[in-house]
Amino acid sequence: MIFRAITESICGRTTYSDVKGLCLTDWIALIVSIVAAFGAAAIGGLSTSESISTWYRDLRKPWFNPPDWAFGPVWAVLYLLMAVAAWLVWSENAVAPVLVPLAFYGIQLALNSLWSYIFFTRRDLSKALVEIIALWIMILITTILFWNVSQLAGLMMIPYISWVSVASALNYRLLKLNP
Repeated sequence: MIFRAITESICGRTTYSDVKGLCLTDWIALIVSIVAAFGAAAIGGLSTSESISTWYRDLRKPWFNPPDWAFGPVWAVLYLLMAVAAWLVWSENAVAPVLVPLAFYGIQLALNSLWSYIFFTRRDLSKALVEIIALWIMILITTILFWNVSQLAGLMMIPYISWVSVASALNYRLLKLNP
């Protein structure tokens, strides 16, 4: 409520759809959204970095395992898409209730970072599999909630859930190949 009142007083509107231009608070909200998404990425990266060149490299991998070089660029694009999607949802705060979709977004970001910790730091493939299934469910719920507020935001989540689907299958196969 307070942020909406500030936005309206500064921009003369409360949603992105009111006008085509962006005001300062829109840019600030976009930056906050990007920082939040890439903050989660950084937390996950801290868990991942040490194990990539050692433990993970030595695992037996399935045929569909993406090359190591693909993970960084793919995740960068996915985190950017997620951040923009969340910002689009936030920008509709006067048109649609956005607290619940953004809360689910935050939960799935936390689960995303937690998976990296369980998988790469704890090296517990079975618990990581359970966790990534919970993550996938939260992404699906978030995507549906985002779609209900902004169809573009919902569409922007599809590459993410697709990649996590592959990661889930990969997690499962790694567990089976490396008992």
